[in-house]
Amino acid sequence: MTRLELLAPAKNLECGLAAINHGADAVYIGAPRFGARAAVGNSVDDIRQLCQYAHQFEARVYVTVNTLIYDDELSATQQLLQQLQEAGVDAVLVQDMALLRLTSHLTLHASTQTDNRTVEKVRWLRSLGFSRVVLARELSAQEIAVIHREVPDVELEVFVHGALCVSYSGICYASQHCFSRSANRGACAQFCRMKFDLLDADGRELERQRHLLSLKDLNQSEHLDELILAGATSFKIEGRLKDVVYVKNIVAAYSQRLNAFIAKHPDEYQRSSKGHCSYSFTPNLSKTFNRGFTTYFLQGRKPDIFSPDTPKALGEFVGTVKELRRDSFNVAGTAAFANGDGLCFIDNNRELQGFRVNRAEGNRLYPQQMPRSLRPGIALYRNNDQEFERQLSRPSSQRKIAVSLCLQPTADGFMLSGEGVSVSIACEHQQAEKPQRENIQRQLSRLGGTIYECSDVILQPTEFNYFIPSSLLSDLRRSWVDAMMQKTQSSHPEPRTFSEHSGPVVTTDPNISNQLACQFYGVSKPTAYELRPDGRPLMQCRHCLRFSLGCCVKHGGAKPTWREPLFLRLGDGRRFRLEFNCQQCQMNVYAAD
Repeated sequence: MTRLELLAPAKNLECGLAAINHGADAVYIGAPRFGARAAVGNSVDDIRQLCQYAHQFEARVYVTVNTLIYDDELSATQQLLQQLQEAGVDAVLVQDMALLRLTSHLTLHASTQTDNRTVEKVRWLRSLGFSRVVLARELSAQEIAVIHREVPDVELEVFVHGALCVSYSGICYASQHCFSRSANRGACAQFCRMKFDLLDADGRELERQRHLLSLKDLNQSEHLDELILAGATSFKIEGRLKDVVYVKNIVAAYSQRLNAFIAKHPDEYQRSSKGHCSYSFTPNLSKTFNRGFTTYFLQGRKPDIFSPDTPKALGEFVGTVKELRRDSFNVAGTAAFANGDGLCFIDNNRELQGFRVNRAEGNRLYPQQMPRSLRPGIALYRNNDQEFERQLSRPSSQRKIAVSLCLQPTADGFMLSGEGVSVSIACEHQQAEKPQRENIQRQLSRLGGTIYECSDVILQPTEFNYFIPSSLLSDLRRSWVDAMMQKTQSSHPEPRTFSEHSGPVVTTDPNISNQLACQFYGVSKPTAYELRPDGRPLMQCRHCLRFSLGCCVKHGGAKPTWREPLFLRLGDGRRFRLEFNCQQCQMNVYAAD
């Protein structure tokens, strides 16, 4: 039976608990330091609380310690890893290979920051003791299937939803180069979301002030079956900077889709945690932050994966502007609106314009201030749905584990069993004068204040006819719940198998930032860009502007009319040269000034 895992982001403890309650099988969360989102670190105590809650459902907690570590941070990192182990975390996500030498007990997952896109890289990571590899977002289902076939004994984790980095993760140095903020140290300045001019070799302006590196958001909700059949078993939602409403909605939506797939293949697949959720809302992926959706390279190279007009959230399409008045307009469409909704549109200059609805009367909307560039026929999007936000601001899901309990007599009392846990109570056997079955089942089923719900109470033997005081039945029930809680908290992951490194079988990792990593790779000094800036590409991208602008001859596009090399230019005048590596179907970005 293959176990499938829905992996959710947690900005903080609140988001982590919400993720579990809304159907996540696992949560990934940032440690106090050394996570790839430096702005969202969490205390070890909060991580411990999250572990305790998640483990009740046999859900897991993974902690990101996936930045490059400097020499003066190694001791603190080792101390942190020890604290995380004591807190009960199930695995740690790693980029820096120094961590292999800093812990021998924690289960390690190779973060996507280690640039995992080939069979050779995944096989090498598995040989080092990594139990799981987080694959590059850019891989197709076919490429994932090849990796699974060649390296079947490692878990494959894939991103299925959320923001996309335009560069292969772990080898983007643009933020460090331009702003001294290292993406490999958790401080990315989002260079790829900025506006650029596109120039040819003669200085001719081909595009002016557009977001040419800004990608749409990933959405594989309709393609989970392809990823499962390719061999992926963990499905990761991006968003450790996102709020609790985002987490609730996206987790619930994907949990329902995973359950629908499993329902069609009940003998082959199951969820990796326990419990089922009851929602008080209808999940809708379009109602929370998104830049428009793409399946990226899941089925090979496709057009329309980037969002050149804006890097901000468009949200859901709600209709078109029909008729304008001095202080209001109406909308052609079927969407319902509420006071306070946030709407937006792309104006004639291809700029995003947003406004707030002050009052909604059916499909006639009264903005706080009428947007100047609003025109009949313009497409409208809602990027803030007030009613939906209100629904999710309240408790919106309940997760329960269905259990079947069995009560039977012992030599000196009675034993209650269920889910592999048994508890006993000493009690004199008294034959009942009238049937007790209904009362016993009612008393033992009262699990309302717990995470369990009773699906059945079996009395054995079938002629069970004992009188048991209700107070003793309550004590027996509470003892069983306490024993179940102890069981869930006492389980620990198996220690990983560590393999001594005997020389890389892949190209030498350029992100070496400390002496332990130097020893691991067999080099004399660090090579990390943050410590030794050099002429390497600032970005390596599968997104290709030649292709996106319709000028990739290899894929049937028009022959370019420009003279290369092409350059991207920021508003401050800094330029970046583009190199099109058609053999690898890759666009590289270099510093030009």
